Amino acid sequence: MHCRFCKRELTDTFIDLINSPASNSFLTKEQLNEPEAYYPLKVYTCPKCFLVQVDEYKKSDAIFNSDYVYFSSYSTSWLQHAKKYADKMCDRFGFNNNSLVIEIASNDGYLLQYFKEKNVPVLGIEPTSNTAEVAKGKGVETVVDFFGTTLARNLADKGTKADLLLGNNVLAHVPDIVDFVKGMKTILKDDGVITMEFPHLMQLVENNQFDTIYHEHFSYLSFYTVKEIFAAQGLEMFDVEEIPTHGGSLRIYAKHKEDGSKAISPNVEALLLKEKNKGMTSMEYYNNFQDKALKIKLDLLGFLLEQKRNNKSVAGYGAAAKGNTLMNYCGIKNDLIDFVVDANPHKQNKFLPASHIPVVNEAYLKAQKPEFVIIFPWNLKEEIVNQLAYIKDWGGKFVIPIPQLQIL
Repeated sequence: MHCRFCKRELTDTFIDLINSPASNSFLTKEQLNEPEAYYPLKVYTCPKCFLVQVDEYKKSDAIFNSDYVYFSSYSTSWLQHAKKYADKMCDRFGFNNNSLVIEIASNDGYLLQYFKEKNVPVLGIEPTSNTAEVAKGKGVETVVDFFGTTLARNLADKGTKADLLLGNNVLAHVPDIVDFVKGMKTILKDDGVITMEFPHLMQLVENNQFDTIYHEHFSYLSFYTVKEIFAAQGLEMFDVEEIPTHGGSLRIYAKHKEDGSKAISPNVEALLLKEKNKGMTSMEYYNNFQDKALKIKLDLLGFLLEQKRNNKSVAGYGAAAKGNTLMNYCGIKNDLIDFVVDANPHKQNKFLPASHIPVVNEAYLKAQKPEFVIIFPWNLKEEIVNQLAYIKDWGGKFVIPIPQLQIL
């Protein structure tokens, strides 16, 4: 395998999470007795550009199909984040009814709806047809396709170019990151702005967030590496923010290198220096991550086995991709966790891949009254603890597995 960016041969393993199905490949009851496709989940570090990347076994068109079950609008905190972002962009850059905001991976229109409320023209680009249909129902015009240079050229040739081009949690999802960034260069107006949000690799390493590794995520990104990838396509970083979403993310701001209208913020050099001081531009930083993941595995399995011996019931909350990575790496099945609650009706009455744990609604949790509830989307811990505070009424406790096992 060779690096997706600099083409160097990859031999340095960042972490090997063994084999697992695609993390969002939920099963119907009828599929439980059928074979499941498992794919290696091994991640490498490039010693030249420090791009951390998974080998592409699972093809993207098989993951992002018409039955994709992730809908952004089921998280209230994520909607709040989206609205706040729309307000900030319009205040900072003055977008109005003469502007065009294009979102790549626009999902169900969760974000563009807030620009639309301000009468700012919007266009979504979303490869999953079922989420795109929901967006269209909100009045968000959506192109159903994967983004890259081909689509970018087609749109640009029709005069469709972005004043603001954005993507939240998509940069890590693209198998050909170079083609993707090249496409952004193509579709951006001469004085346009790109913002991208993605989980920061520094947070992944330092907070043991190995459960954010799954087949849909092809890349794990530092600011240093993303800056290099963008620069290679003639795009320049002019600002960056560290934000709390998804356990610690970056929001980058980019422009055409030729665009002299935007000053380079001191935040750019400050974050590059911060990463350098952490050691992120040396291979030593990426060693020993496997051992950290193993400790979490042993601690979680030890907890579950202890509860099983004591006849205590354990449920989960949040049928999130990260929960599936964690459970599959740990080898957890439905004999150790009884069920998982999720607010998304598209996941309810299905079963988690590999573990075959049933996904149920919140009413089932209230009826069963388990002694422990494991919060799998730990990045939404506060939201979920508040929402499920009533489990304390029957003596229930919350369990947070990442960055270390914690019982609340």
